[in-house]
Amino acid sequence: MKITWLGHSAFRLEQGKSVVLIDPFLSGNPKFTGKVEDASAGVTHILLTHGHDDHIGDTVAIATKSNAQVVSNYEVCMFLAEQGVKNINPGNTGGTVSCGSFTVTFTQALHSSGTTRDGKSIYLGNPNGLVIKFQGAPVVYHMGDTGMFGDMALIEEIHQPKIGMVPVGDRFTMGGHGAAFALKRFFHFDAVFPCHYGTFDGMLAPDASAFVAAMQGSQTRVHVPKIGESVDV
Repeated sequence: MKITWLGHSAFRLEQGKSVVLIDPFLSGNPKFTGKVEDASAGVTHILLTHGHDDHIGDTVAIATKSNAQVVSNYEVCMFLAEQGVKNINPGNTGGTVSCGSFTVTFTQALHSSGTTRDGKSIYLGNPNGLVIKFQGAPVVYHMGDTGMFGDMALIEEIHQPKIGMVPVGDRFTMGGHGAAFALKRFFHFDAVFPCHYGTFDGMLAPDASAFVAAMQGSQTRVHVPKIGESVDV
């Protein structure tokens, strides 16, 4: 599996014939310097953890152009359908949806989910983490935006994820020390990718150094790619 970090919480996963974008906040990301067209080339699916603008990002434009299937909670999918997205695959916490060559299971995440249009707040359902299972590949768990919660132990027991995307930026999610504590306490990942840091100066942790330091002594490999850099796992 080829994993590319696109900045913030955005990732590109390539496995077999599937090209999956997760939370593609690209053109609005002040630290993303690539081209949306390149990052989304060949995309087959777009997975969204929740409805904040820094996670929905370029979904409408990419999905409209590519007809990639959008997978998210019901409220987010209906919101995007109103904007012209035709290929949606909604679910909700605890459920699993088939995406052809893989499945997505929606877990809880301790956060919020919504947006604002014309000065009005729009509720976009509960936030989620996403467990992604390809046949013959390691199970991927993108935690979404979340704090630590005890039922992470159940996610580990049921799904046994081996690759994690973990928010470490603090303020809106776990910080580096808290995220490392959660991983050491609840999970047995082979590899993890910190995310949701460095995007907005003064608002989020500028880098993943606190998380990397706190993971010292763990058997889990911590990957900290540059934005746009790919890792084979």
